[in-house]
Amino acid sequence: MGSGHRLGRRFGWLWGAYGTSALGTWLAFGAFPLIAVQVLHAGPAEVAALSSVGAAVGAAVAVPLGPWVEFRRKRPVLITMDLIRFAALLTVPAAFALGALTFVQLLLVTVVVSAADITFRAASGAYLKTLLPPEDLLIANARFESTNWTTTIIGPPLGGALIGLLGPLATLVADAVSYLLSALGIRATGGQEPLPGRREAARMRAGDLLDGWRYILADTTLRALFFNTALFNGLVMATQPLLAVLMLGRLGFAPWQYGLAFAAPAVGGLLGSRLARPLATRFGQHQVLVVSGTLRAVWPVGLAFLGPGTGGLLLVMGVELGLIFCCAVFNPVHATCRLERTATDRVTRTLSAWAVTTKASAALLTALWGVLGSLLGPRTAIALAGVLVLATPLLLPRRAGPPSRTRRVWPRRVRPGGPICTSE
Repeated sequence: MGSGHRLGRRFGWLWGAYGTSALGTWLAFGAFPLIAVQVLHAGPAEVAALSSVGAAVGAAVAVPLGPWVEFRRKRPVLITMDLIRFAALLTVPAAFALGALTFVQLLLVTVVVSAADITFRAASGAYLKTLLPPEDLLIANARFESTNWTTTIIGPPLGGALIGLLGPLATLVADAVSYLLSALGIRATGGQEPLPGRREAARMRAGDLLDGWRYILADTTLRALFFNTALFNGLVMATQPLLAVLMLGRLGFAPWQYGLAFAAPAVGGLLGSRLARPLATRFGQHQVLVVSGTLRAVWPVGLAFLGPGTGGLLLVMGVELGLIFCCAVFNPVHATCRLERTATDRVTRTLSAWAVTTKASAALLTALWGVLGSLLGPRTAIALAGVLVLATPLLLPRRAGPPSRTRRVWPRRVRPGGPICTSE
């Protein structure tokens, strides 16, 4: 990349911190269900609760944290959330070593980690907006998107090997350590962060809990993107357990084939994230949002035609490759548009409301599609989700409307630095 794309030493530390924690997360992919099944001998209902109930309760816990974080410096919040996740995850191997590990503890840890995840993402978006000038937002988001897909390719195979050698608890320890390293990386960025001002900052008002949603719904473009991403993400996530049942059960795919079907297509994420900025520069952000948001919706319905053998495996890989490529183009442009249209003093509340809604809708739709899968069969339920996904482009903004009147100009006194931000 050219010198114009260099975002500085602070960005380097933050980028390294993000990559470390993302790799840890993918190393531990599937660790909680494996621990629940292999160590605690949990049944299907309990395993499902770890992802659906844990995420939903974690989202509810995170609701009051958004307004609280809004009026505090974001760098200490990011470090604190990393340390909370580090400590929470370490309680699992510690309890196991003492012979005291229970399913309730696993569920509580998922709630704490989920709430910390949401708070971290909301604070990181606000931190990004105060550290980077507007012209660098898309560059940074594309780099983080690329890093996310790189760790998606590397992490699960390494995690699978680690589980084979040392068991699932080892990957959980690796994930915990990655959060500690992330906290150290964020601390190493240094620099002075201005304190967000508000006279009553020390006392949170009841109305602040809903400010994020009010701000989103008041902006035409944000409102459209909000409903589009919540429905799209929720429907895609809802089909994943059913796809696992179909592939690993009725169609007889081996676990390594199931893993390969989702790991290999992640190369599309690398390509898409590299093309996001050039495409947005040439065609405009709004055009790229609409086209990539529409194209990503055409792929999931193809999973309804999944069959056994090599042909079925190639079908899944082809569908996932197309889906991931389109999402990797959409995500950084979407994240950049969302930050640009949000006032500096509303970013944390807005992103917190966004993440809470996304997680809650995914949990609700996952539970609903679990019931539909039981009643109609997994293939029919997957087909139904795919058909509904085809309708999600209707929710995309048809044109780039004017920003909300409450939007503020970026403070010029803030020096550029580096972000930690994910697209959700």
